[in-house]
Amino acid sequence: MDWLNSLFFGTGVPHSIFILTLAIALGIFLSHHLKFKGITLGITWILFCAIAFSHFGMHLDPMVETFAKDFGLILFVYSIGLQVGPSFFSSFGKGGIKLNLLAGSIVLLGCLTAYLIHLLSGVDIATMTGVLFGAVTNTPGLGAAQQAFTDLTGIANANIASGYAMAYPLGVVGIIFVILALRWFFRIQLDKEEERLKAESEVQKEISHIDILLANPQVEGASIKELSSLCNINLIVSRLVRPSGEDEMPDVDTILHVGDRVRVVVDKEHEKSVLLLGMQTTIQTDLKEQAHLVARHIVVTKPELNGKRIGDLNVRATYHVSITRIRRAGIELLATRDLYLQLGDRILVVGEERAVNKVEKLFGNSTKRLDVPNLASIFLGIAVGVVLGALPIMLPGLSQPFKLGIAGGSLIVAILLGCFGPKMHIITYTTSSANLMIREIGIAMFLAAVGFGAGKTFIPTLLDGGYVWIGYGVIITLVPLLIVGTIGRLWLKLDYFTLMGLIAGSTTDPPALAYATSLSSTNDRAAVAYSTVYPLTMFLRVLSGQMMILFFL
Repeated sequence: MDWLNSLFFGTGVPHSIFILTLAIALGIFLSHHLKFKGITLGITWILFCAIAFSHFGMHLDPMVETFAKDFGLILFVYSIGLQVGPSFFSSFGKGGIKLNLLAGSIVLLGCLTAYLIHLLSGVDIATMTGVLFGAVTNTPGLGAAQQAFTDLTGIANANIASGYAMAYPLGVVGIIFVILALRWFFRIQLDKEEERLKAESEVQKEISHIDILLANPQVEGASIKELSSLCNINLIVSRLVRPSGEDEMPDVDTILHVGDRVRVVVDKEHEKSVLLLGMQTTIQTDLKEQAHLVARHIVVTKPELNGKRIGDLNVRATYHVSITRIRRAGIELLATRDLYLQLGDRILVVGEERAVNKVEKLFGNSTKRLDVPNLASIFLGIAVGVVLGALPIMLPGLSQPFKLGIAGGSLIVAILLGCFGPKMHIITYTTSSANLMIREIGIAMFLAAVGFGAGKTFIPTLLDGGYVWIGYGVIITLVPLLIVGTIGRLWLKLDYFTLMGLIAGSTTDPPALAYATSLSSTNDRAAVAYSTVYPLTMFLRVLSGQMMILFFL
């Protein structure tokens, strides 16, 4: 039985791989089966399983531990960057700035609270940084802090992971507690809140269509191309009905006349400008009743179209169809001529059925093609991210150059590639399942490696006063969320569902989001708010973890 004993308590790469994967498997099993009133610690159970294994004498080979921790973190952070990249800059649009400012305030207040506790309690800043990220349930920030400490000192600090592990459980519970506390404090009734939201006209899509009866004399004899100049906005005319009742598929050179009815697709903020053309009317919306017209969603799956401008394809002139909207990463975009296509875009095409069929072949619309992973761009991006993370950056007040680290560098590169990759003809698209697989493998490897590193000292630290860190974590969780939540509700008049999404997104906490979305089946405001603040919050969390170490160590 010596071989079995060496497998569990030996040394070497096979032993390390065995206990690493065993801790991951057990942690995932517990995350699925250990719940309290629907709340679970999720895959953070991997961290606690690895801590337990290490406490009882199972240790990783030092090189395997370092590789699993660093490469796992890179995979996790990079996949997040690719996911949020397409919507990162658009999240600062109308309404998004306010929510992102509130989320940024929560991040800043959390760091300030942790620093004040550090000054008052005497707990070292490295440990307090770990407590901070456990309190806000943010693992990438933990990874960035650990990496920054190692880069700065040349050694690892197990207390960072220990502080994180002690604060995390009550961090999950505390975030949901804040959501409940705000509901009680402001006497919010969910049914009345939903009724109020339904009554508000603000509940509109980002892209809207308006049917206009042309009455402005300046429209007479003008082409569709000239309408944008007339209204001084970007717009698309997707349908045209002549006074005779004839339904036409217009192109940019189609001549308009007073009395024509047109369907204009425009950004919702420019709806009033369109009314300069005439008066609002109604056009029959059921295209199935029009024998020659169909509307179809087509997915861009041909790699050669990645990074192409819509205007360069001359779809209207060639096929006499209209591309009105494009859905990308959950965001609806206006299909202007200058918009760059990205692999995986879902476009809405309106036109004659035969013409739409031809356009379908042009764009591909073969989801099987999207299943093929684009590994070259992934690994190239990771390589560039590592290089960026290693670049020394001089900042005032620091005794040595600042580095983004592998986490910060990989995150920035992934966001930039996700957003601007198509313009450079770089295919960065990955299916949701592929992205999730990469992300989960990365975070599982990272948590397991961190747990094995912290396990040797976790229990002695806990018994030697480390339990106090749990209380510090509760303070860091509650104070920023209660302050900003009160401001958001009392002064900014945010609805309760948006407020819940803001709180969940600013802490990057999926259990809180799951709880928030379970409270309503009729609106998705919580999910929208979460996705609006998540990209910037994740970015700030990763960078703040490094800043806490570099400025205050």
